[in-house]
Amino acid sequence: MNRVHIKTYGCQMNERDSEAVAAMLRARGYRIVPDENECDILLLNTCSVRDAAEQKAIGKAGYLSARKRRQPDFILGILGCMAQNRGAALLDQLPDVDLVVGTQKFHQVPGYLDNLRAAQAAGVPIGRGIVDIAEEEGSQNTIKDHLLREDGEGEAAEQQVTAFVSIQQGCNMACAFCIVPKTRGDERSRPMDDIVRECEMLAARGVREITLLGQIVTSYGRRDYSGVDGRSPFVQLIERVHAIEGIRRIRFTSPHPRGFKQDLVDAYGRLPKLCGYVHLPMQSGSDRVLRAMNRPYTAARYREIVDSLRSVRPDMYFSTDVIVGFPGESDEEFEETRRLFEACNYDMAYIFKYSPRSGTPAAELADQIPDDVKEHRNQVLLEILRQNSLNRSAKLIGRVEEVLVEGRDRTGLHFMGRTEGNRVAVFDADPRLVGEVVPLRIDRATVSTLYGELVLAGMESIDTEVFRS
Repeated sequence: MNRVHIKTYGCQMNERDSEAVAAMLRARGYRIVPDENECDILLLNTCSVRDAAEQKAIGKAGYLSARKRRQPDFILGILGCMAQNRGAALLDQLPDVDLVVGTQKFHQVPGYLDNLRAAQAAGVPIGRGIVDIAEEEGSQNTIKDHLLREDGEGEAAEQQVTAFVSIQQGCNMACAFCIVPKTRGDERSRPMDDIVRECEMLAARGVREITLLGQIVTSYGRRDYSGVDGRSPFVQLIERVHAIEGIRRIRFTSPHPRGFKQDLVDAYGRLPKLCGYVHLPMQSGSDRVLRAMNRPYTAARYREIVDSLRSVRPDMYFSTDVIVGFPGESDEEFEETRRLFEACNYDMAYIFKYSPRSGTPAAELADQIPDDVKEHRNQVLLEILRQNSLNRSAKLIGRVEEVLVEGRDRTGLHFMGRTEGNRVAVFDADPRLVGEVVPLRIDRATVSTLYGELVLAGMESIDTEVFRS
């Protein structure tokens, strides 16, 4: 009765939280299983950014409640942002849920599951589920455990070469549309030395690419560390990770435009491991809408950041977040967003139709935009994005790009990896190349995927050991 399945909704932060919970459970003797139909305990790690995300998780929990009535010993838990946002009210709606754990209490999950299983073994009725959504000082330091593929049970797994590292949690921004400050709490950073040790451990276990994670990752350490020679604590952290032997690539998400001072821009020019890919949330290209959103920058400043990064790395790849249909957004204001979106030439974008979130200032604003107008604006930006991606892909055909080999693709017939610009590539390779950066000649491409052939001649970056029998 110790088989656990964790289903994750939402962002990379949620993925990292789920991985940490899985690692803690594995250390406590639980078995992590990939099939939810073969588990004794099912945990839903949830998202609250949009109401649709919450409704999807609630629907799943309701469906699983029927299973619990058939299998009384089955344990159902809800973790994460929706748990934090709704708390005990979830038990009123979903009385069969056994555990509700908020975003600062992930590390308590193993203990709570131990208690629930002990009660079952003793024949003690569980009654109303456990709810813990309290704040906890230092909780940001508990997301440090990793469940790498090489730790897997059963057949030997391929080496895992990429990993997320949580460096900061919470958010002190007050964007009018966003519920994250409520679900994740105030901004809190982990000690730099602890983060570096974690990255060193991952490198020693074969990880070659690190993605630094935070709600506002560029705000890392601003209350805990001083600037050094004009370099922010975040840039200092990147430098220290950059110095770790074995780490080949560094990425980060999700930043805020205000974090892109000159020191971070310059870092892209002098730190070769820092990938030439930036996720830079725009949200709107209208200054009036940005003010209404409480976003502390203008469209001109945003464009200035994009241009400064491209001046350092002309082939920089960009992705972004955009909200269409924010309350009061006029046709002309959307046109300003469209023009900026087109000018920035994004390779990837997350385009959201505004949806009110209870408890946020924007939910109370007048002049909510009709759904059909939101949908039209959404489609306009999606078409621009599609064309941008196709044009960029077409320019890559015939070029040689460096790809970090991550493992087999979903079919199991080929291998996959990512370019420095975060494009997925599919190709044939020797399994011994997993974890290596290899040159790949692109021979065809879709909007999102590159296909090519390894260039074997002159592969100086490849350790010759991988070619030995």
